[in-house]
Amino acid sequence: MPGLSNPRYRGIYPVVPTTFHEDGTLDLISQRRCVDFMIDSGVDGLCVLANYSEQFLLGDEERETLTRLVLEHVAGRVPVIVTTTHTSTAICAARSRRAQDMGAAMVMVMPPYHGATFRFGEPQVHAFYQGVSDAIDIPIMIQDAPAAGTPLPPAFLAKMAKEIEQVSYFKMETAGAANKLRELIALGGEAIEGPWDGEEGITLLADLEAGATGAMTGGGFADGIRPIIEAHRNGDKDKAFEQYQRWLPLINHENRQAGFLAAKALMKEGGVIACEAPRAPWPALHPEVRRQLIAIARRLDPLVLCWAR
Repeated sequence: MPGLSNPRYRGIYPVVPTTFHEDGTLDLISQRRCVDFMIDSGVDGLCVLANYSEQFLLGDEERETLTRLVLEHVAGRVPVIVTTTHTSTAICAARSRRAQDMGAAMVMVMPPYHGATFRFGEPQVHAFYQGVSDAIDIPIMIQDAPAAGTPLPPAFLAKMAKEIEQVSYFKMETAGAANKLRELIALGGEAIEGPWDGEEGITLLADLEAGATGAMTGGGFADGIRPIIEAHRNGDKDKAFEQYQRWLPLINHENRQAGFLAAKALMKEGGVIACEAPRAPWPALHPEVRRQLIAIARRLDPLVLCWAR
């Protein structure tokens, strides 16, 4: 049976950015190239339609188009997680069922929320995830992210893991992620199949020490992050530290300066995609932030800068 000691999915599952033309329409040719590059960079799997995919700027039909395109283009090469977050239980459940029917390995779902003030208590959040679970036969990853503004204490997460069939993976992105992962594992045991790191790997080493078995990072340089995870898994903590120390300036610049535009800027610089622009009204990356990003990356020589040659 799958569980903490025998998870179905582990390793690095970066977020796939959504590629647009300059006019804001979907660039599906670049999208396929983006996916191919990411698989070649050594990922264990992919995640689509996450916040770092600009999912909050996409329409329902576009979500369907991107989900189908990515799953068909991946064609089983790696597992794909599809983000299906929505405030409505019924809509989230329907999205999740469609993702499963198209071939998703897992769905990632934030707790229900809307705007800055619409939040729900634990009974409603529990019922929400139960409703999504009842609609599907694949795992649910609960995304514990600051954007939702919903408190998810470890005891509550462990309770849902034990009581709701498909709730079994957890992506921790709130403050003190390592301690939260540690407590979640202690409380939930084998019900916590996948305790995962998030937030672009900015707390990766601490989270691995706490027991994280997966990481959902940005999509630009999995070839740099995967060796950190593998070294730690193999018990070589000195190598993991050395590799993390080497890549941390780029991880930090993505997390603290460039945000979700970092992956697209790197991919555009390396010729993977045709356009790095976000969709309006999101502002373009500041030129100086972009310059520093590329300068840091060139010191590390990631695959993204030479894949298209």
